[in-house]
Amino acid sequence: MKIVRFDAGDGARVGALDGDQVVDLPRVHSTQELIGGGAAALEAARQVIASGSGRRPLSAVKLLAPVIPATILCSGSNYTDHNREKANTPISGKEPEFFVKTADCVIGPGDTIVHDERLAKKLDCETELAIVIGKPGRFIPAERALEHVFGYTIVNDVTARDRQVRRNSQGFTWYELGRGKAFDCSAPLGPWIVTADEIPDPQRLRLRTRINGELRQSASTGNMIFSCAQLVHFFSVNFTLKPGTVIITGTPGGTAWSVDPELGGKWVGGDGSEALVPAKGYLKPGDVIESELERIGVLRNVVGAAA
Repeated sequence: MKIVRFDAGDGARVGALDGDQVVDLPRVHSTQELIGGGAAALEAARQVIASGSGRRPLSAVKLLAPVIPATILCSGSNYTDHNREKANTPISGKEPEFFVKTADCVIGPGDTIVHDERLAKKLDCETELAIVIGKPGRFIPAERALEHVFGYTIVNDVTARDRQVRRNSQGFTWYELGRGKAFDCSAPLGPWIVTADEIPDPQRLRLRTRINGELRQSASTGNMIFSCAQLVHFFSVNFTLKPGTVIITGTPGGTAWSVDPELGGKWVGGDGSEALVPAKGYLKPGDVIESELERIGVLRNVVGAAA
């Protein structure tokens, strides 16, 4: 099942996508409510879909971010080819790089990523598989972790590289992950959540990024250093994971950072699975970003200049 939030002109609603139609779930007031309702809530949603009522064309509504998580738990440096293309810290690839984004960062499909040079001149994007937690838990063992997953969606981890990457005169590199990762429009999310029953193995998905039609990233989620199950375990040590919590899982090679020697980047060409087009620089107003995950869909956003 594909779970959506949408606006048909009268405010945000929760629904399900059935082909090219959106089915309104009138008794559901938020995505978190649906997720927290577990199997019974999903069965009730299936009954609404089967009834044929409350339908409207997808083209007649505006899709919103399918969930607005209070906190997005983020793992960086989780693909080997991305680590090879960038300046690394001593922990890169040895343990998940732990940072957070908040609800303030989230925008939806079709929304504009604002390019504001007062924040950053080196704005980059990272397509990532996002895990949506369904069943709450803490200290969740990795072998049971996927039982706590409601579904999966796509996040574009928009990054201010000139805020993130810090280097001293001796060549030591460290990251300022607060200012480099968490800011307005830095977490486009969507276009919907695909429930976990439709993705039995999240480590067998193809991830791609296209900018203005050029293929910039391509990799299998099987190339993650730490799997989805391991990341659920990792973050559950710090937090009680709750229904609607989102965990993002890192990005593969092909970022604009890879063509920026000033920040320690070096072009590697991804993992070799598909020929990539090297970035011509960082994001600029007018760029169209398509973040794609197999079995989920495509999240599209446009970069726009600050007012």
